Amino acid sequence: MKVRITLVKSPIGRKPTHVRTVRALGLRKLHHSVEKEANPAIMGMVNRISYLVRCEEIV
Repeated sequence: MKVRITLVKSPIGRKPTHVRTVRALGLRKLHHSVEKEANPAIMGMVNRISYLVRCEEIV
């Protein structure tokens, strides 16, 4: 299963670990999306920054 992760809020002024998590997912600018395989590591990263991103399942 794949998920589409979209950055919807700016990481400016957030905790440094959250900013690094956004970068590690490959998100660069607002409304930029990436498609990733939904494994426990990726879902844990998304859960950590859930207030900054929108995550949707790709069929």
